[in-house]
Amino acid sequence: MQDNEKNPVVKFKVITIFPEFFKPMLEFGIFSRAYKKGLIGFETIDLRDFATDNYRSIDDEPYGGGSGMVFKPVPLGKAIKKAKSEKKTKVVYLTPSGKLFNSDLAKELAKEKDLVFICGRYEGIDQRIVDLYVDYEVSIGDYVISGGEPAAMIVIDAIARQVEGVVKEMDSVVKDSFYDGLLDYPHYTRPETYNGLRVPAVLLSGDHKRIELWREKMKLVETLTKRPDLLERARLTETQKKLLKEIKEQLRKLT
Repeated sequence: MQDNEKNPVVKFKVITIFPEFFKPMLEFGIFSRAYKKGLIGFETIDLRDFATDNYRSIDDEPYGGGSGMVFKPVPLGKAIKKAKSEKKTKVVYLTPSGKLFNSDLAKELAKEKDLVFICGRYEGIDQRIVDLYVDYEVSIGDYVISGGEPAAMIVIDAIARQVEGVVKEMDSVVKDSFYDGLLDYPHYTRPETYNGLRVPAVLLSGDHKRIELWREKMKLVETLTKRPDLLERARLTETQKKLLKEIKEQLRKLT
């Protein structure tokens, strides 16, 4: 899968042993539309193309013994050099031991023009590649999956959403969960009543100020009850701080 010929805002290049894994990204959804419009670039690089033997082998047993296999530094180093269009191109390695990926990191990476992603497998990659080339070690969570490909898809999709024009209405991105460090407020649509449950009256009022205030309050309620840890580092406005104080007082009265 080769990059399109337009001048994208951000170019993604993925080093992988399974290039076809990423094909659906270019065929469906928001990422596909942005790619076809030339807002983002995308290219997969088959690591096996840089193997140095007739068997196209890219891994070997680890020094010191142990189970599993490790990506060899020579093929991977060559692939990275091929992928890096210039010195300031950033290299991202998807690994369980990396920094936990979040909205702030997605926004930071969206400012880069070129990003190269390394999808590891087996026991990982030779540490010398990390020492020499990797700018970001990124994890999508405290669990292990079979390879870096699914993780790369998640990270790339999250970064792409931050690029202006990728999502038709940027306002919806700003109001997404985690964009401002809080969870999103609950959403409702027709019908007004479903299985005996009604849409909150404020959303039917037509009073936009009351609706916005309700949404701010519900973001805080959702975060406080489901992910209170996020409040410890969230940058709250004075209005949000006042609302949070009111919410905590109301919850105390109920207990």
